[in-house]
Amino acid sequence: MRCPVHPPSLDISRRTLLRQAAWAGMATQLPRWAWAQAAVRHDPFGLGVASGDPVHDGVVLWTRVLPPADLAGAHAPWAGTLTVRWELADDAQFRHIVQQGTAMALPELGHSVHVEVAGLRPDRWYHYRFMLGDATSPVGRTRTAPAPDALPGRLRLVFASCQRWEHGHYAAWRHACADQPDLVLFLGDYIYEYPSPQDATGLARVHALRLPRNLQDYRDRYALHKSDPALQAAHACAPWAVTWDDHEVQNDYAAGQGRGERAEWLPLRSAAWQAFYEHMPLRASTLAGSGFHQLQIHRRLHWGRLARLHMLDTRQYRDLQACRTPGKGATGAVRPDACPEILDSHRSFLGWEQEQWLHAGLAADARNQATRWSVLAQQTLFSPRRYPSGLQSTDSWDGYPAARDRLLQALAQHPPRNTVLLGGDIHQNYVCNVMAPHGPHAHGAPRILASEFCGTSISSRAGTTQEKVDAIARHNPHVLLARCEERGYGLCDITPTRWTTTLRALRDPLDAGSAAYTLARFVVEDGRPGPQPA
Repeated sequence: MRCPVHPPSLDISRRTLLRQAAWAGMATQLPRWAWAQAAVRHDPFGLGVASGDPVHDGVVLWTRVLPPADLAGAHAPWAGTLTVRWELADDAQFRHIVQQGTAMALPELGHSVHVEVAGLRPDRWYHYRFMLGDATSPVGRTRTAPAPDALPGRLRLVFASCQRWEHGHYAAWRHACADQPDLVLFLGDYIYEYPSPQDATGLARVHALRLPRNLQDYRDRYALHKSDPALQAAHACAPWAVTWDDHEVQNDYAAGQGRGERAEWLPLRSAAWQAFYEHMPLRASTLAGSGFHQLQIHRRLHWGRLARLHMLDTRQYRDLQACRTPGKGATGAVRPDACPEILDSHRSFLGWEQEQWLHAGLAADARNQATRWSVLAQQTLFSPRRYPSGLQSTDSWDGYPAARDRLLQALAQHPPRNTVLLGGDIHQNYVCNVMAPHGPHAHGAPRILASEFCGTSISSRAGTTQEKVDAIARHNPHVLLARCEERGYGLCDITPTRWTTTLRALRDPLDAGSAAYTLARFVVEDGRPGPQPA
């Protein structure tokens, strides 16, 4: 699926692009001339709509305007900046419009639109839509967070990750939408960069896209994934908060290191990051002042005094995987005695600056015990997986044990009222007690510091067997549940006194109309760390 657009001018400066993105995202007042109803002969909103990063008085509204399929006969305006109208209303029929305005869809940003609406009422649902000429987008539903000093009675959130196109349909999103979440957390691997295998046996569907080599290739990949109606519906049903993992760029990349020569790799990474920004409901401040050489993905979201979400980035700043040759693929797993680098205390999974940012945020949560739940939304399994074979993964937290211990020490020294970690990446469901580190002066039984729920994938296969996973669970007493055979998502109901996680699974990932069922349910009580079966 190619959605051709004119690529950004190669001489546009990163500073100019940042300035344009901030300007384009302003919720401007609607001028009289914008009501002109030019005829549009195709659907410019074929990728749907989305909203994200809600605060107590605002939210980001997103769409991307698609040009006609054949630009050869298109009018000149499709090659330049487009003026898109938007409306935000109390009701789905738009009888009571709260705000309206225009936004610029810039060709330099793939004609994506990021409207940062402010001045809204807290803890309130709204409806929104976009217009271009006489074309109108689907209607999206979004909401604001509660006021900073409010203690709402509930937050319902969905967390999910890993949606490889070929491995399954997106029926999980249909069920997630039916669960009516207040917020969706997407924890990485929104797209997969791989071309479809030549042998399609056992696959749900295939595509004809090549391994990405440039910005347009990444845009095509997002357009493919966003063409799925179940995914579009999930974006339209509630605001999202998104982060990334590796497949948005390249499998197992680490900061500035990927496969191939660095001079070729860094422009590819910048193209992938730009496409990510163009297709996600993110604020212009995400560009961090340096365009697409760096994106500010780690951030905090507040849900009144009920929850504070620390959104983490475990890709952009990490050290190279242990014992990996620069320019080559990651080793996957090693024996620590054959790879002493894995134990190096100077290696970081988050990068030192983000580590300090997170530790300071958790210490602030500890001082402010009025915040009921501190949530670490990150990419992968945090708790250790000690394999019976003695191997140790290099691409997850297991590959950076000193960095994990530093975070555990921060939690132990300044414990928030309740801490819950959410993750994805491994295409398996894990539920774990997060244990205090075993220091030289530790006495007595190990102490539980926090609770962890690592969710399976929307569609991506696990690549292992339940027999092997059971063996791992027996080898790791802090693991309460470990399953690899299901695809689905996690549903969390959060109240001031209890956190309930329901693991939802599909009957058949290869069936677009698949039913879903509850695989397991766990609760965490206020002031009592550690999940308990419900």
